[in-house]
Amino acid sequence: MVNRVLSGIRATGRLHLGNYLGAVKGMIELQNNPNYETFYMVADVHAITTPYNINELQKDRFEVVRDYLAAGLDPKKSTIFIQSMVPNHLELSFYLSSVISVARMQHLPTYKEKVKQYPEDASMSLLNYPVLMAADILAYKSTLVPVGKDQEPHLEIARQIARNMNERYGTSFPEPQVFSTSGKYIPSLLGEGKMSKSIEGSYINLSASLEEIKATLAKVPTDSGVIDNIKDASPSINNLFKFIEIFEGEEKKLEYIKQYTSTGIRYGDLKKELAEAIFKTLEPIQERRSKITDQMVLDVINEGAKRATHVTSETLKEVKEKMGFSF
Repeated sequence: MVNRVLSGIRATGRLHLGNYLGAVKGMIELQNNPNYETFYMVADVHAITTPYNINELQKDRFEVVRDYLAAGLDPKKSTIFIQSMVPNHLELSFYLSSVISVARMQHLPTYKEKVKQYPEDASMSLLNYPVLMAADILAYKSTLVPVGKDQEPHLEIARQIARNMNERYGTSFPEPQVFSTSGKYIPSLLGEGKMSKSIEGSYINLSASLEEIKATLAKVPTDSGVIDNIKDASPSINNLFKFIEIFEGEEKKLEYIKQYTSTGIRYGDLKKELAEAIFKTLEPIQERRSKITDQMVLDVINEGAKRATHVTSETLKEVKEKMGFSF
């Protein structure tokens, strides 16, 4: 049995290391496995649930697809598309919204956090975000969804909606399950939380030059370079060690920790070496990206939209028939 997998990234800026190591590498692994049928989208409609810049959204949605392709997603193996180019997602989300309560949406921790963050912009689109996410998933009858811990409450909403639709209308939605890939949790360079496009200085874009990487790492908070007990290290120092492990290996990390608890670390040398190791990972991605033309991106998203529309039309047809909207 081939399992359908849906995954997506919001169109809120170019992809960064956290996206690549935490999500895209796992997406590539799945697309190369014949047991999975993979659908990968740029979630541009989700980007309007919080304040956004129109011009940036128009540009970012296109550039994220280019980043996808440069990182290794293959349109011959995966359906790659832009969310707004498949209107079935939006129509289905309205039908699905009839089987979940407002109170359930308001109790989601992610909704409460966003309301605190944007108290003047707590829109209906923000409240409906998990329902649209459910529609994204259920439109493909996806059985597996690679999501981070922060999105698991939303996936539970998708499962609940699937159950409610099946019980009330006799639809045949599977209850999607969390699926773990080989992706890593990539921490913020600033020390708290994960790498995020919404926090300046916490991330490194896939497009970053060696000099840009050096400049970003230079701003990472450090200390005197020596400490008695590694357990007393600050979050930002611990995260530097994490990046050293990812890009230079466990042995190099242990070497630096030994220096840190004895003779001391020269952070200038450490950051220079780490920057070069990171750039070595990004350089082939950037080389591939330079060869991807606008027309190539357009061809991919147009073909992806056709494929995604074909698949989701079957689901939408079933839902409309079951809910009484057919003749």
